[in-house]
Amino acid sequence: MSGEQTRDRRRRVPRTDAVLADPRLTAAVAALGRRAVKDAVVQAQQRARRGEIPPDAVADAAVAALPRHATSLRPVLNATGVVLHTNLGRAPLSDAARDALHAAAGTTDIEFDLATGQRARRGRGALDALARAVPGAGAVHVVNNGAAALALAATALAAGRDIVVSRGELIEIGDGFRLPDLLAATGARLREVGTTNRTSVRDYEEAIGPDTGFVLKVHPSNFVVRGFTSAAPTRELAGLGVPVVVDIGSGLLTREPLLRDEPDAATALADGAALVTASGDKLLGGPQAGLILGDADLVERLRRHPLARALRVGKLTLAALEATLRGPEPPTREALHRTPAELRARAGELAALLTAHGADAEAVETTSVVGGGGAPDVTLPSWSVALAPRLAEPLRTGDPPVVGRVEHGRLLLDLRCVPPAQDPVLAEAVLAAAGDRD
Repeated sequence: MSGEQTRDRRRRVPRTDAVLADPRLTAAVAALGRRAVKDAVVQAQQRARRGEIPPDAVADAAVAALPRHATSLRPVLNATGVVLHTNLGRAPLSDAARDALHAAAGTTDIEFDLATGQRARRGRGALDALARAVPGAGAVHVVNNGAAALALAATALAAGRDIVVSRGELIEIGDGFRLPDLLAATGARLREVGTTNRTSVRDYEEAIGPDTGFVLKVHPSNFVVRGFTSAAPTRELAGLGVPVVVDIGSGLLTREPLLRDEPDAATALADGAALVTASGDKLLGGPQAGLILGDADLVERLRRHPLARALRVGKLTLAALEATLRGPEPPTREALHRTPAELRARAGELAALLTAHGADAEAVETTSVVGGGGAPDVTLPSWSVALAPRLAEPLRTGDPPVVGRVEHGRLLLDLRCVPPAQDPVLAEAVLAAAGDRD
């Protein structure tokens, strides 16, 4: 191409303001912001100047390059069979919680009483809902995650004092997070008792002294020690004369028959725990939050501690938490309770549909897990659609992204965590991925 032709092509590239006048891009500015849209236009203009696209295709190219949302986070179909997948955001919110987020997104009465015109207790609706869910708690408080709940308790009750804890409960969880490091960072001293596999009430009793802030019991979460083992129950530790703080981790507020060995807040309080700490985005099925329940005086002590301000939650978390507690069963609970018969029927229908469209698919029996550090010993009978493993990458990078698991030379799309209404979307994604590879 001659220099004159190149210059002519560049002259025909439309001006930025002319491209931005396209109705599609005007609407995108309202949703994504002018900077993001203008960047897409500039990149499309540069492509046109290089001859990669015709000058009259600049607006189309800019529209095609724009993301759907202002956030870089993308909705993902979780077909891994892990109900609470930490890398995929743990618990998906219910429709009620999503509606609550929308309602809370603007100006709200989070600390304002509309009837009196006076300041009101922050997040009172969410706190009342949490208290109603666990009537055995004298008071409740909410911070920004489960680790923060335990850190606040340690700081307020045991800074410069001892926390008596079993060696078998000094756990490490994901991303190298170690419980002893968290507790030591609060200024508390750890008084380790017992052994890795066996700790008795007497071990705790002999360690308690004038400098004891509290006894800590921690649910091991994502590991199990079997064989010659023993642990001191909360109801016996509660009689030792110092507060017992129980970190149940998973956020189960009351007993779940499906998870009989998973501790819950109501039972721990009934057994004499002074405080219970837990996460909101695990088995409760709500947003990330740290739940604190227990003795009213101790909860108030934590609430009034200076660190509580640094750990407090915003209006969006409070809104989603209240809706989770008051609203219908969240997706996490629905996923846990889907029956093998239901999952088998769905997998069979989906595999038949995919096969009819030329994809190599088969319904197979599999197992799911709880995940999120909860119920490590529990597997849930499930059903999956088995595909060629080569489809794993195009499904992950498709729209929407679909994440399954490759096992024994097959890509398994476990349906336990996929809402039934999303089956057609899943089928379209598979067919698109298979078409891209053919």
